[in-house]
Amino acid sequence: MEEFVVTKRFAVLLCAEDSDYVKKKYNGYYGVFVRMLAEEGETWDVFRVCNGHFPTDDEIGCYDGFVITGSCNDAHGNDPWICKLLVLLKKLELLKKKVLGICFGHQVLARALGGKVTRATSGWDIGIRTINISTSTKTFANLKLPTRLKLIECHRDEVRDLPSKVEVLASSDKTRVEMFRYGKHMMGVQGHPEYTKDILLQLIDRLLQRSYIEESIAFKGIASINEHEPDREAWKKLCTSFLKGRL
Repeated sequence: MEEFVVTKRFAVLLCAEDSDYVKKKYNGYYGVFVRMLAEEGETWDVFRVCNGHFPTDDEIGCYDGFVITGSCNDAHGNDPWICKLLVLLKKLELLKKKVLGICFGHQVLARALGGKVTRATSGWDIGIRTINISTSTKTFANLKLPTRLKLIECHRDEVRDLPSKVEVLASSDKTRVEMFRYGKHMMGVQGHPEYTKDILLQLIDRLLQRSYIEESIAFKGIASINEHEPDREAWKKLCTSFLKGRL
């Protein structure tokens, strides 16, 4: 008798246009996330939600998990596609679907759960930063990870407030909510575990050229990249373990 194998299926909810650099080297941000999270035997799709491409209600049920990417837009904004994304995230919460939010995705997920997202009082955070994992959480106990992990950051907004039912898993000296969890099915990470140093360097260059950041911020970010290495394998383990239900 032939064995029937169920293929796990995941979707990337793409919230940003691909830069030419990332498109050419990594097949876009979708490719960057698949490179970090995909495992053998899985199917990965992409929905360009920033362009209005959303999964239908019927399609939602086909997926085991969703990943929300970063974005140049503000998670506290009310662009039509962001409002539609908030509705989708509330549906996914009711269905108890696994959802991992990264940077903008972390922020918009927090907002969908009733949190508040604002401009960061301390300004831009660009570079490699040390993240302090909460010693009180048991979420990552079986992963045996260090309580301090270095992570690439690139954001100027932050999650200011969260409902009491949402657990804060990590913080840094720059941002109080670096990571949170809601139930066993939703988690947000403020930084970019999927980024490599070259992606961040290209992004800093683009932000500087477009006058979104000052030279001092760019130089400080580049200095941190030269001085530190992000703990990419540890973050990959953490994110894949959450998304695949191994925590």
